[in-house]
Amino acid sequence: MKAMVFYEHGGIEKLTYADMEKPKISPYEVLVKVKACALNHLDIWVRQGLPGVEVPMPHILGSDSAGEVAEVGMEVKTFRPGDPVIIAPGVRCRKCVPCITNGDSMCNSFKIMGFQVQGGYAEFVKAHVDNIIPVSRKRSFEEWAAVPLVFITAWHMLITRGQLKAGEHVLIHAAGSGIGSAAIQIARLAGARVITTARGKEKLEKAKQLGADEVIDYSKENYADRVKDITGNKGVDLIFEHIGPDTWEKNLQCLTKGGRMVVCGATSGPQATVELRFLFMKQHAIIGCYMGSKKELLDVLSLVELGRLRPVIDSTFPLQEAAAAQQRMLNRENFGKIILKI
Repeated sequence: MKAMVFYEHGGIEKLTYADMEKPKISPYEVLVKVKACALNHLDIWVRQGLPGVEVPMPHILGSDSAGEVAEVGMEVKTFRPGDPVIIAPGVRCRKCVPCITNGDSMCNSFKIMGFQVQGGYAEFVKAHVDNIIPVSRKRSFEEWAAVPLVFITAWHMLITRGQLKAGEHVLIHAAGSGIGSAAIQIARLAGARVITTARGKEKLEKAKQLGADEVIDYSKENYADRVKDITGNKGVDLIFEHIGPDTWEKNLQCLTKGGRMVVCGATSGPQATVELRFLFMKQHAIIGCYMGSKKELLDVLSLVELGRLRPVIDSTFPLQEAAAAQQRMLNRENFGKIILKI
C-alpha cells in the first residue's frame, strides 16, 4: 500500500511517500480502506519528536481516519466489507476501572492512533473492533474524518472536565484551529456566551458564523483588556486553553474569581509560570485534559448526525502532499480541519 511515513524525527522534509506492507489483522481486528484522514497538531509534535516518547518506526501519522471496511477478523461479527466507518482515535484496554467507567484516557495503557499506534496517512489502517464506529453516508468521508479527535477533546474539556453551564462566559482561543472551531459550537450548544480569539477579519467572521458572540483579533488588540470590557471587568468563568506560554499569563488575568481553565495543548511551548498568590487568592482551578472517552465520541457523533454540531473543513490535499498540508497548519492559514483525501 502507499503511505506517508517518516523514518526519523525532524521537519516536514522527513515525510516520505512510500510503499509499505498492508497491515495484517488479528481475529478481533478490522482493516479499513482509508478514504480521508484529518490532520491534527499532534501530527506535527509526533513528527518533530516528543521528549521521552518513542513511536514505532517507520511511522505513519494520522489520528482521524474515515473509510470503508476492507476485511474483518474471524471473530468480528458486527461489520462487513463495504461498511462506512470511522476509527475512534483512543485505544483503550477495555478492562480497567477507567475504561469501564468511561474514563478511557486515564487508562494506563491508553494510546492514540497515529501517535503510539500506526495511523491513517495510508491507503489502509487496522484497528481493534472496539475502535470501529459505523457512520451514515449522509456526510462525506472528509466530513467524518474532521470530527473525532477535536470534537471529543473539546467536549471532554468543556462539558466533562470544565462543567460549562448555560449563561457562563467562556474564552476560546484560536477559532481557526480544528479544536477551536469545534469548541465554539459545543460551548454555544451548552448555552454559554462565547468569546473567541483569531487573527484577521475573515477568521473572525467565520467564528461568528459558528456561533461566537464576541470575537477578538489578538494581533491587533490586547485580548485580556477586551475580555474585561466585554464582561464588565468581571472576567470569564472558563478558558479553553491549548496554546501555552504565549497566552498563559494573560489567561489568568481574564479569569473571574473561582474561574476554571481547561488545558489540552502547548503549541507555543511546554513551559509556563503561575503567580501562586493570585492562584489561591482568586481560587482559580487549572484542569488538565487529554482527549476523551469513546462514550463522549459517540455522544458527539449523535449530535453531528442530528446536525446540531458540524465538521468544519478548511481544505483537502492528496495523501502525497501531506507535507504541504502540514505546512498550511504550521502557517496558521487554516480555518477548521485540513483533510488528506486518499
